[in-house]
Amino acid sequence: MAAARRRFGSIRKRESGRYQVRYPGPDGRQRTAPDTFARKTDADRYLTMIEAQIMRGEWIDPERSKIALNDYAERWIAQRPGLRPRTVALYRWLLGKHIAPYLGDAELGRLDTPAIREWRAELLGNGVSESMAAKAYRLLRAVLMTAVNEDGLLRKNPCRIPGADQEKPAERPILSMAQVLKLAELMDEQYRALVLVTTFACLRWGEVSALQRQDIDTDAGTVRVRQAYTEVRGVGLRLGPPKSRAGLRTVSVPAAILPALRDHLAGFVDDNPEALVFTTPSGKPIWRGNLNKVIGWRAAVDKLGVPGLHFHDLRHSGNTFAARTGASTRELMARMGHDSSEAALIYQHATAEADRAIAQAVSDAVKAERKKAKKAASGKAGKPKKAKGEAKKPAKQKTINGISTDAI
Repeated sequence: MAAARRRFGSIRKRESGRYQVRYPGPDGRQRTAPDTFARKTDADRYLTMIEAQIMRGEWIDPERSKIALNDYAERWIAQRPGLRPRTVALYRWLLGKHIAPYLGDAELGRLDTPAIREWRAELLGNGVSESMAAKAYRLLRAVLMTAVNEDGLLRKNPCRIPGADQEKPAERPILSMAQVLKLAELMDEQYRALVLVTTFACLRWGEVSALQRQDIDTDAGTVRVRQAYTEVRGVGLRLGPPKSRAGLRTVSVPAAILPALRDHLAGFVDDNPEALVFTTPSGKPIWRGNLNKVIGWRAAVDKLGVPGLHFHDLRHSGNTFAARTGASTRELMARMGHDSSEAALIYQHATAEADRAIAQAVSDAVKAERKKAKKAASGKAGKPKKAKGEAKKPAKQKTINGISTDAI
C-alpha cells in the first residue's frame, strides 16, 4: 500500500493492519521506528515528536542504542577510572547476580521506567533484601547515566523510581565505653589492643589490619593511616591506599589506651618497622573471613551479652564517642577519614538527639522538684501559725452531770 504523504517522514499501513513509520535523520539517512503503531494517530504523533527532537538537537540515533545492557555495563565497569579492586569486584558481582539475569539482553534504547520498576519488584519478590536491591539499582542508574550524559545513547535515564536507591539497614548497636573496655578484657591478650585501637582511633577494618610498627608513635600518641587491606573475590588480600584520599590521615590515640598499645608492641610485634601490628598467632595478616576464629570474637561478644555485634560496630561506637565531645563536622570528617560530611552529620545528629533526651530528662526532674516544693508549701499554708502574743483560748471546762468540776 502506498505510503501516506506528509511534510516530515512517512506512514505506511502494513498488511497486519499496523502502521510503520520512516523518517530522515539529521544526516539524511532514512530510519524506521523500532515499533509499529496500532493507530495512525499514534504514528503521526511519533513523527511529530521525532521532528521536534531533531529541531532541538535532542534526537538520539536508535541504531546506536541497540547495544545490550550487559555488554555496555561490562565496558562501563572496565573503563571507570580510580575504582578500587573491591569495588570492581562488587560491581561485577551485582551485574552478574542481580542485573544481567533480568535485563542483560535488553537493548539500552528499549529500557524504560516501567521495565526498571518491574525488575526491582522481581528482585524484591525473589527475596533480595532492600539494601541489596538498592545497591543494584544505584549501579544500574550510574551505568545508564553515562549512556545519557557522556555517550549520548539515551535521552533520559529510565531509573526514576523514588526511594529505590535508599538502603534501610538494621540499626547497629553502639557500645558504651564500659562495654568496650569489658570486651577488650574478654579478648585474648594478643587482641586486646586491637579492640581499643579500632574503637578509639575510629579505624576501618582494612586500615587497622594493615597497620605496621612504623605507623605507631606511642610517644606522640598517634596512629598513621597510609594503607589498607582489601579482600577481592577470587584474588585474595590486596594492600593499597585507604578507601578515599581523606583516609590518609594521622589519628591521635587517647592517652588512656597507650599503655595497652605499648604492651602489645613489646609482646607481640617484631622490631622490623614494616612488621604488621595485628596478625594471626603465626604472624600472617588477619582476613575478615577468619577474624571470628582467630581472635575469638564470637565467644567474647557472647560473654559481653551483645549477640550479633560486628567488628565494624567498634568503629561505629568510636565515631559516636568522638561526636559526643562536641567536635565540629570538619574535625569528625578528618578523624573518621571521610571526604563527605554526610557520615559525620549522622553521628552529630545522633548526638544531638541524645543531648535533647538528656535535656528533657533534666527538665522533667526540675518540674518534679518544683511540683514537690509547691505541694509542700501548700500543705504548710493549710495550717496557719498563731500570731505571736495571741491569747490562748480558754480550756473547755469538764462537767459531771452538768456541774463544773471547778466547783467541786
